[in-house]
Amino acid sequence: MTLLGTGIGWRPEIADAVERMPGIDWVEAVAENLCPGHLPESLLRLRERGVTVVPHGVSLGLGDADRPDAERLTALAERAEALGAPLVTEHIAFVRAGGPLTATPRLEAGHLLPVPRTRDALDVLCENVRIAQESLPVPLAVENIAALIAWPGEEMTEGQFLYELADRTGVRLLIDVANLHTNHVNRGEDPAKALAELPLEAIAYVHVAGGFERDGVWHDSHAHPVPRPVLEILTDLTSRVAPPGVLLERDENFPEPAELERELAAIREAVEAGARQRGARDQGASAPEAAATGTAGESERPAVSGAAARQRLGVTQAALLSALVAGTPVPEGFDRVRLGVQARALAAKRADVVAKLAPELPLILGTGYRAAFVAYAQGHPMRGGYRQDALDFAERLLLGGQLAEGRTRRELRRWWLDRSGPAPRPLSRLGRVGQVGRSLIGR
Repeated sequence: MTLLGTGIGWRPEIADAVERMPGIDWVEAVAENLCPGHLPESLLRLRERGVTVVPHGVSLGLGDADRPDAERLTALAERAEALGAPLVTEHIAFVRAGGPLTATPRLEAGHLLPVPRTRDALDVLCENVRIAQESLPVPLAVENIAALIAWPGEEMTEGQFLYELADRTGVRLLIDVANLHTNHVNRGEDPAKALAELPLEAIAYVHVAGGFERDGVWHDSHAHPVPRPVLEILTDLTSRVAPPGVLLERDENFPEPAELERELAAIREAVEAGARQRGARDQGASAPEAAATGTAGESERPAVSGAAARQRLGVTQAALLSALVAGTPVPEGFDRVRLGVQARALAAKRADVVAKLAPELPLILGTGYRAAFVAYAQGHPMRGGYRQDALDFAERLLLGGQLAEGRTRRELRRWWLDRSGPAPRPLSRLGRVGQVGRSLIGR
């Protein structure tokens, strides 16, 4: 297992600061943001200095009911090879649903959503992980995610689910202690119990990140300082095992480099505190007891029909995702309030990403951009990635009559035409069809 040390998530906004930071042994970069033939100069310089770079995927959808997309797997493999990475990482999550498997519209979440901890989901996930492992040139590690919602009828705890996944596939685990804290606040799950059930020898490395609490819900923002409870979970983990690497994640609201260095120092202190506890316990223990997982013999369970499990999982995931992004009824057994919180969080996430990819839109629409996009997103699913989402949003505004005649409308129309072609098709649901719809754009 590769020893990584202390690292930080590499982001373009802090690239210069990361290069100057002392004590950085490795970095992690979002795989989808890298082009293998045109790697950022900052990453190339770090590699030349001997700093390990690990690509971290966010869109593969290993928890989807469908098998992993071959093109996405090829892209992830290319990035691993271009970076000379010792491993690649992804998430235990689903990100899309629907399509031919369920004879329903194809839907994109634009975010990582939890898979149900059921036998069907585990069987599908194990097969998807094996497919990914066979396609990648280096080992794969998968990350536990943060969740705002809980699936009804779950059959395992998170620790049991991860134990079986690692046992059946040999996949390594990326344990995010911030996500364990999130699930503690949002779902009442005990982080210590989850750690006690994990196959600690399978840990590839650890993520640490910040978030914030609002109205009793913890949001894993990656845009706030690491709170004390997350550091305490890190200490608990490192009191049980010495992880090969620990990494600080920060995606937004970047502080001054000195503040990031203080957070890294706090992480090192938490790791060292855990190591001291581990050392003291090892000295006083004659025969360490194995952690009880509650899954003895489960890996011997006869395999069920893969196609049947995929279809059952696909139906449930499509129903949930449709409620979150298309405004359809909430499936039975889900917490309606929490589902509303998750739906608004997904809409806000889309607004933020679109603003990054199409920064002209917030400039054109001013302070009204965010509210307009969130209102649009809650009833209009993504249909082709974030760039298409930006075009669809602009089209909806132009055809929907929300914008009065004036400079804002003219600038938005010019922006849309520069990127989209002659004129968007009329949208019948707006009640403006045919030439009427086209005339709205043409003004």
